[in-house]
Amino acid sequence: MAQAGSKPRHYSVAEEMESGSFVANLLKDLGLEVDQLAARGPQVVSKGKKMRLHLDRQTGDLLLNEKLDREELCGPIEPCVLPFQVLFENPLQFFQAELRIRDINDHSPVFLDKEIILKISESITPGTAFLIERAQDLDAGSNSLQSYTVSPNSHFHLKLQDSSDGVILPQLVLNKALDREEQPEIMLTLTALDGGTPPRSGTALVRIEVLDINDNAPEFAELLYEVQVPENSPIGSQVALVSARDLDIGAYGEITYVFSQASEDIRKTFQINAKSGELLLRQKLDFESIQNYTLNIQATDGGGLSGSCVVFVQVIDLNDNPPELTMSTLINEIPENLEETIIAVFSVSDPDSGDNGRMVCSTQDDLPFFLKPSVENFYTLVTNRALDRETRSEYNITITVTDLGTPRLKTEHNITLMVSDVNDNAPAFTQTSYTLFVRENNSPALHIGSVSATDRDAGANAQVTYSLLPPQDPQLPLASLVSINADNGQLFALRALDYEALRVLEFGVGAVDRGSPALSSPALVLDNGEPPLSASVTLHVLLVDGFSQPYLPLPEAAADAAQADPLTVYLVIALASVSSLFLFSVLAFIAVRLCRRGKAASLGGCSVPEGHFPGHLVDVSGSGTLSQSYQYEVCLMGGSGTSDFKFLKPIVPKFLAQGEERVSEANSSFRDSFEFS
Repeated sequence: MAQAGSKPRHYSVAEEMESGSFVANLLKDLGLEVDQLAARGPQVVSKGKKMRLHLDRQTGDLLLNEKLDREELCGPIEPCVLPFQVLFENPLQFFQAELRIRDINDHSPVFLDKEIILKISESITPGTAFLIERAQDLDAGSNSLQSYTVSPNSHFHLKLQDSSDGVILPQLVLNKALDREEQPEIMLTLTALDGGTPPRSGTALVRIEVLDINDNAPEFAELLYEVQVPENSPIGSQVALVSARDLDIGAYGEITYVFSQASEDIRKTFQINAKSGELLLRQKLDFESIQNYTLNIQATDGGGLSGSCVVFVQVIDLNDNPPELTMSTLINEIPENLEETIIAVFSVSDPDSGDNGRMVCSTQDDLPFFLKPSVENFYTLVTNRALDRETRSEYNITITVTDLGTPRLKTEHNITLMVSDVNDNAPAFTQTSYTLFVRENNSPALHIGSVSATDRDAGANAQVTYSLLPPQDPQLPLASLVSINADNGQLFALRALDYEALRVLEFGVGAVDRGSPALSSPALVLDNGEPPLSASVTLHVLLVDGFSQPYLPLPEAAADAAQADPLTVYLVIALASVSSLFLFSVLAFIAVRLCRRGKAASLGGCSVPEGHFPGHLVDVSGSGTLSQSYQYEVCLMGGSGTSDFKFLKPIVPKFLAQGEERVSEANSSFRDSFEFS
């Protein structure tokens, strides 16, 4: 396949073919099979924004998008060639080609002046040649103007002269002297013929006015005037001033300036003052369209004699065209973490010349992109490193094309590139560990706290799910103690927790035990990415005894313990007072009962109290004091000389009695703590 820089392939098509007309099949030249073509993503690109060709991806046929007018595209230039490229996107590759537009005979020769007036003095000698305005034919090659004919007459015959630029110029040659008194005016028909099959033609009327004798023709001061005019000069600006003089007097010495052999473009662009010879602009000059003009100016006196000169106008290029950027391929979104990815393929052009047409492309220096030159002013915009969406999810890229003219002109093209998310970040907890305080005897399903984790990814990759990991000790029934909400990380105690079941405390009446065992278990949080990423954290739940300090400082906060909240101190004092009052009441009650039994000792048996102690003497489950049910039996044995005061064992819930041994082991193995998250 033809690569960038290789010799281009040549194709041709006749002008004025209908849109959709077949030009050529490129499969053989491209070196591809039909089933490979569509996968390569081919497209036809050419200079400018107008796409005149397109490639059928199913057949490989190169087709016309519109009718092509050779005269409009190339004017008099022959051959008329349009360069184009076939761009493959996958992988990136170029195929160079040229399309030649063949001329057809679709224009007839045309005389710009339908009536040509010649003023010839009767004194002119036979054999004198008179140049006539030539016809114009927009076709090229053999279809262009080839010859002239003149209507039969006795005074003139036609002579064809080839100019230096290959144009055929018609001349009338005088066969015999003119006699104004005999025939003051002669009318001739001039016909122009092209070389088409069949030939086309155009005609003009030549009117010859026979003048009185005039023996001096006008003469220009210079035969060649060379001037330089900047493009875009204002309309009405002076281009040049030509001057001729005639030695005759009167009407024979009066000179009139006119264009000679001027094309339509020249007549549209310039005008000449017939009296002064001042050459002015009728419209602005455009270097990109025409770089120079050759004007023939004729000076004719009142007797019909004339002289001519040439004005060569060179158009000076100005930097009046900013560069143009044509985007061929553009990607607006790419995933993060990809190395050296092509974002765009584009071409640049500038119709100016020299430094005015040389260009430099650039992007912002602070962005992770660079421009990679390709062939014939093609560039690719490429990432120079992997992008990180979490650092930046959107880039506004400005491609600046600047020419090297004076002043420098530039064109900017803005691209917004979105970076799509990839699951490359694991969730992270807001804290490395959590410590929560829970009173014993809590109600089931109590919300005891929350954990929180965040994920820097976006969308589904950032949605986290919370769950509890199995505890290190398989004997710890964590699943029956604590649960976690998978969506928001809220923690719940599934049943009442018992401080005494997790740690054996030795205390006396009125003593405050400040020990606080901890339950802990690793916690797992997952995001919803593919693959899912996770993070874990350790959370400590401290069970606070009913008589214990309700707030336990964290180990790292020991330095702040000296500045305890006064409310805590008041609460401890209140608890101690209540405990003392309770102990005093119990002792008083026992003393009263002993006294009553002393009176009944003579009965020789254990007296029956007036009433049984209530089955739940102390049951203050919601106030932080003892939660178990106790029964007391007081019996004084007569004659024994001794009395027994028995405290029966408390009534313990069945689940605690069954798991008492296991809990004791758990306390020793876990050192009064379990971990969960």
